Amino acid sequence: MIYNKMRLRYDRPKPSFQTLLSFKFMSYQPLCNTLSFPYKNGLFHSPRPHSESCSSGPTIHSFQPSMRIIRSAMDLLPRSHTEFSSADYWDTFFSKRGDKAFEWYGEYPELCGILHKYIKPQEQALVVGCGNSRLSEDLYDVGYRGLTNVDISDVVVRQMTERNAGKRADMKFLQMDVMKMDFPDSSFSAVLDKGTLDALMPDNQSETQERVTRMFDEVGRVLKVGGRYVIITLSQEHILKKLMQYFPQEGWITRVHKVSDSDRETSQKEMPLPVFIFVFTKFKKMPQMNKILEVCLCGTDTTQRLSCEEDVMRAVKERQHYAMLRQQLQNRGLEGETVCLELFSSSSSSSVPKYILHIVETDTVRAADRQFAVFIVPQGREVEWLFATDKGRGHLAGTAGFRRLVVVSLQREHPYETMAEIQKELSGKIMELSPPGFNRKIQVPFLSVGADIGTRTVCYEGTSQFSGPYVVEDVEGEDGIIFRNLIFLSNRNAVQSQARMVQENKIPKKKGRRRTGKKIVVDCGYLACQHHRVMVAGLGCLPNIKQLLDTRLDVVLVGLGGGGLPLFLHKHFSKPAEAATW
Repeated sequence: MIYNKMRLRYDRPKPSFQTLLSFKFMSYQPLCNTLSFPYKNGLFHSPRPHSESCSSGPTIHSFQPSMRIIRSAMDLLPRSHTEFSSADYWDTFFSKRGDKAFEWYGEYPELCGILHKYIKPQEQALVVGCGNSRLSEDLYDVGYRGLTNVDISDVVVRQMTERNAGKRADMKFLQMDVMKMDFPDSSFSAVLDKGTLDALMPDNQSETQERVTRMFDEVGRVLKVGGRYVIITLSQEHILKKLMQYFPQEGWITRVHKVSDSDRETSQKEMPLPVFIFVFTKFKKMPQMNKILEVCLCGTDTTQRLSCEEDVMRAVKERQHYAMLRQQLQNRGLEGETVCLELFSSSSSSSVPKYILHIVETDTVRAADRQFAVFIVPQGREVEWLFATDKGRGHLAGTAGFRRLVVVSLQREHPYETMAEIQKELSGKIMELSPPGFNRKIQVPFLSVGADIGTRTVCYEGTSQFSGPYVVEDVEGEDGIIFRNLIFLSNRNAVQSQARMVQENKIPKKKGRRRTGKKIVVDCGYLACQHHRVMVAGLGCLPNIKQLLDTRLDVVLVGLGGGGLPLFLHKHFSKPAEAATW
């Protein structure tokens, strides 16, 4: 199963708040002023302190790159991020670095699956800001002969020309500024940008904006109609906004890919933030032309059409936040937070997630084989205290005896086959949520109540002008007992009213009809709510209660609720009770 969207929710006991990070972004507090990789005065823009930009949002720590990368690159970093657009800086950078390739955002094996779809071997393609990356060389070696590489640094152009003079004589390396290129109009069918945009746009200042606009204008000039501008980027917030402001307005088709996490398994240790590939296809701008905005963020060919640029930005931000959550879960743990992850099915158009995952940790030290487990809540029982509340899930995790427990709830809007099918669907996503130091060779146990996934039968659905949509459903509880629940969908985890169902002993046989089975009816002797039981017990304090049981009892109920209490009174008093309700 492929999940085309996901939603994250972070909760902290103190102070209490919820931040929903979703495709619909019910509310959103940015993690910092940019979603940037946190090198101090380093390769990317440094985030502001948490107190400045996340005062009401969740505390999620930035992830520092490995010390090996810091030591190898620290002496090459500029004094100011504005130097990224300076030819002198890059000349110095490549002089010090020498012939050793510097691969921004991944190498050819990690990127080729997407690049080959949009750049064809027979086409003339331009690589802007090539640096000393081996990506062009790898493309050339698999048949791409029409590659032209440009870079602002004369030093790296000479290095790359010398390095490829013998084996790749047809590949060109030219010293050129991408904001003012010498090529004729419509010279190329594809332009490839691997990290150049990120280097040219370290901030959101007006001067930077103008510089990037000139670069985009030049790319549009040298591209043929129908040509593709392929950008490999971390897609920091200000960069993402710039892309969405420019290309859709120019009538270009927009498609966003996320580089597969499995493909990036090695480089992810050094670059934990996700890498995106934006593909903008040039078309002639036409009045009232519908914008084509698509995302493909699941690591597969499945695409999703979105309605506006804001939806694209939300989709990208969601993947960025999930990547940071994964790093936190795998490196440090939750540290007192409660995390909820909602998974949406790609095969369904429902706005309701198919699975809701609550990640719970305990402080108890566990053995190696008791580190991680998954608990599947049977259908319909997600409303019970044990599964619906933080305290209940914490108690469940402690009772189960695992360090980290993922509690999975199933939703009424989706069909489920068997426990084995659910396990198969969730296995890939579950492994991304494993605790620090977890041995992936150990099989993750899937736990539940009983051997199956339970049964849920929707009896009625409707809409109230006061409470909105609601549903009445029969759910199988412990010992096979059937409960009929009334649930307002505005508060899906709370049962508004509950009745216990029993089989009717005798059913009158109607003439001409065959009896097909026993009918289930409401058990009028059952009180679901504790406060109803206390109220009934309070009748015992009335004087002459025994005589009252044999006489007519007039009762005033303030608030009828689901009707369970008046049914109980009617059943247990020998004479019908007159119940007035307000």
